Amino acid sequence: MKGLLILLVVLVGVWFWRNRASAISQRPPASSDPTPMPLDTVACSRCHVHIPRAEAIQGQHGSYCGQEHLDQSEP
Repeated sequence: MKGLLILLVVLVGVWFWRNRASAISQRPPASSDPTPMPLDTVACSRCHVHIPRAEAIQGQHGSYCGQEHLDQSEP
């Protein structure tokens, strides 16, 4: 009787373990690196480097990557 009880406990344990392992393997992988949204970019009118529109300096003849390029291009 004692051996039958031990066998039953072992079988229930194996059944739980196998169900948990199959549930984990069927779960889709979690994406830890979501795809970032693309930025709206503009090219500097002097050096043609693309920068985010929010960081660009606007001049009369276009967008610039920094104050130095604005000063060099627009007197």
